[in-house]
Order: sequence, then C-alpha cells, then structure tokens
Amino acid sequence: MGTVGVGLVDCHCHLSDPDFDHDLDDVLEKAKKANVVALVAVAEHSGEFEKIIQLSERYSGFVLPCLGVHPVQGLSLEDQRSVTLKVGLDFSPRFAGSDEQKEEQRQVLIRQVQLAKRLNLPLNVHSRCWRLHINLYVSKGADKVLLHAFDGRPSVAMEGVKAGYFFSIPPSIIRSNQKQKLVKQLPLTSICLETDSPALGPEKQVRNEPQNISISAEYIAQVKGISVEEVIEVTTQNALKLFPKLRHMLQK
Repeated sequence: MGTVGVGLVDCHCHLSDPDFDHDLDDVLEKAKKANVVALVAVAEHSGEFEKIIQLSERYSGFVLPCLGVHPVQGLSLEDQRSVTLKVGLDFSPRFAGSDEQKEEQRQVLIRQVQLAKRLNLPLNVHSRCWRLHINLYVSKGADKVLLHAFDGRPSVAMEGVKAGYFFSIPPSIIRSNQKQKLVKQLPLTSICLETDSPALGPEKQVRNEPQNISISAEYIAQVKGISVEEVIEVTTQNALKLFPKLRHMLQK
C-alpha cells in the first residue's frame, strides 16, 4: 500500500454552487496547483444531490460527496448513500418562528445523527446554534463530527474538543476576530481546513475558491508559531480520521 501524500484537504466547499458553473475545471486545476489533494463537496439542499454525485464521479479521486439536508427538510432512504452527511439546526426567524418549529428541527437532526451512526458516516455540521449542537451530539453518542465555520465562543468549542470533535477553519479567519480567538484556543489536533467556497473568503463579496485554503493554513501556522508544513500534515491527518474514504485519494 502506498503512503499518504501530504497536501491540503478542503473539508467543506460548495462546488455545485452556480457561481462555479462556468469555470469549475479551471477552479479545480488552480486548487491542485495550490497543493490541494482532496475536496469534500457539500450539498446545500436535496436538489443538489445528483449534481454532487455527478461531480464526484467526474472528478473521481479528487472530489468526495457530502449529502445532507437543511433541518426543515427530510432525508429519504434513496439519499442515504452519502459518504458524509451535512446536518444542522437553524433557529433563525425565517425557519423557526415558534417553539414547535424548533422542536421539529431538533427531531430531524436527531434522526440524522442516528442515521449517521447506523451507516458509520461522519457528520459535517453547519454549526449555527452551536451550544445546542454540541450538547445534542454528545448526548446522542455522535463520534465523528466536523463543526464547520463554528461561530461560537472558544469556551463552548472546548466542549466539542473534549468529545473528540473537529472544527474546520475558513480563509475568512484573516478578517474574523472570532475565528482568530477560536484558533488560539483549539489544539491543532482538533482543527481541519475548509474554504466554504464560494463563501467565507479572505475578502467580502468576492468569490472564494478552494485554492484559498492555503490562507487558512498559513494563518493558523502564524497563530500557533509553527510551520505551515506541520499545519498541513496534522490537519490532513485529522481529515482522514473524519473521512476515511479520502485515504485512497491521497495514496501516492
């Protein structure tokens, strides 16, 4: 068996977004030149599932599919083929104007956690309502959890660290005091990298791309006082713990 090559893994990006429809080949080629070795392509909603699967087949060995639903949607048996599930709670007034709607979301999320455990899939979490997320996942025994773009307090994040969960850091860290404080507190062994492309880039209102993941790695290295190479090596190993199916992509 070959050894795992060291490169950057983007654990959360949206390649199916219409912003990439006209130049995705170029975007991915630039990512490869920037030492990105694998991408986890995340669906925004069930209508993107087929497109995500097609992208993972078209770019086999580079793009890993992540299917999931917004908490106001359901998840059919047909869509349980994902290699990872995107889940989350959203209690903003648009989606949860009443206690009943919040409880409905919570029940959907519980079923998703149970499904992930049964199928041995990791959870790729949109971590709005972060304290509720961590407490719920711990109480339901979820063990493979990535909290993407976590926007809570570092003290709450440490509860996730104790549970063995991972936190992915986007390039927007260079303009986010909250993300900078978070990275200072998190151990490197709990950190993964992401771009959330086309969102959360280094500049507001400018399309983000997977190649920008190096910005996350460089900033983390600066904060931790370590080399970029160490950040890449450890975060890639963390990604492999979460997404074992990435390993065959990284074999050299």
